[in-house]
Amino acid sequence: MKKETKDKVVFAAFLAPALFAFVMVVIIPFFMGLYYSMTDWTAVVGRQVNWVGLRNYQNMFNNVAFQYSFFRTFLFSFLSVISINLIALMFAFLVTREIRLRNLYRAGFFIPNLIGGLVLGYIWQFIFKEVVPAIGGRLGISLIENLLLLSDPNLTMFGLVMAFTWQYAGYIMMIYVAALLNVPQELLEASEIDGANFWQKFRNITVPMIAQAFTITSFLTLVNSFKQYDIIVALTAGGPTAIFRGQVVDSTELLAVHIYNVAFKYNRMAEGQARAIVFFLMLSVVSIGQVYFNKKKEIEM
Repeated sequence: MKKETKDKVVFAAFLAPALFAFVMVVIIPFFMGLYYSMTDWTAVVGRQVNWVGLRNYQNMFNNVAFQYSFFRTFLFSFLSVISINLIALMFAFLVTREIRLRNLYRAGFFIPNLIGGLVLGYIWQFIFKEVVPAIGGRLGISLIENLLLLSDPNLTMFGLVMAFTWQYAGYIMMIYVAALLNVPQELLEASEIDGANFWQKFRNITVPMIAQAFTITSFLTLVNSFKQYDIIVALTAGGPTAIFRGQVVDSTELLAVHIYNVAFKYNRMAEGQARAIVFFLMLSVVSIGQVYFNKKKEIEM
């Protein structure tokens, strides 16, 4: 057997198990889900499955709860991407300076990422319900004492963003740290000699040099924001209720939670599958568009 042929056989042998698992766990279930999304499937044993075509998709786009969840998911993702990246970048600048205990700071900022979403949600539930009002009472600030971050539908979204940012900013910080450490110090020193201030160095040297990191961190925060589930379940369980287009909806029921509730709580499996398909397509378009836009910015820089 020729060496080239032998290499191909070895390559195929190593690739086959992973490819088989990917096809069985991802590809086949995806197309099965696409079929079931066009039926009235409810997963009830013995019940006949009937073909309904695009009715589930039509009902989905006419559903007020889905429309509201769609809008709130985009809002949550927008706020999370901005807050996480800003705080992570500030943390990265801090822990790459010549300061004492910087390795300890790195570990401390990263540790929240190791906490599971459910546990983290219960921690922040305690903070919002007990700690924040107690601090407000001690300081005599009624605005903080009566701050209802889990009860007011207009404020709950900010509570979710705070909890998610606290969990995820440390992880994103590590990516920025790696990028900042690769910025040539000679360029920064030369710019200082020319009289550049911090903002000029950041805008004209640091940002272009870490442009690839922006692409990666934006993608990760965007995708994870859209898929957020466990923190919401632990912190608010989708509530509190709000009024949208004359109907009662759950103010923090983002798309991942909404799809789960439709499929498993209300046992409308086919409708839940149809919404999951749309969610997948939407997330694919948004994430690919974000990567394309950021890559284009990298070239321009």
